[in-house]
Amino acid sequence: MKHRGLVLCLGVPLGFLTLLGGLIFGGQAISAIKLDSEIEQALANKLAIDDAIQVDHLQRVNNGYGYCGLYKSASAEDGYASFFYNTIEDRVTVDIKSDRFTSNCGLSSFC
Repeated sequence: MKHRGLVLCLGVPLGFLTLLGGLIFGGQAISAIKLDSEIEQALANKLAIDDAIQVDHLQRVNNGYGYCGLYKSASAEDGYASFFYNTIEDRVTVDIKSDRFTSNCGLSSFC
């Protein structure tokens, strides 16, 4: 019975903090998975293909309002291709020579 106070003073807050940490980091993991699937769906719509698309090397740009990265469709014989995804407009740009791509994903935008 002497240790009950110790358990209440240390065990309960420690358990609460562990639960809170799990909720925060679990929410971030779910958010990242949701973002990947949104980008994959937008790419599939833009390219008008039904194949599965794999997104890789996402780089957050414009304070999180856009993402640059690489994608590859399941049936593609070539390697990966670059894209820019605008989260505000839910718009994908795959033309690497366009102003939208170069201004957001160009080398100068990362420096």
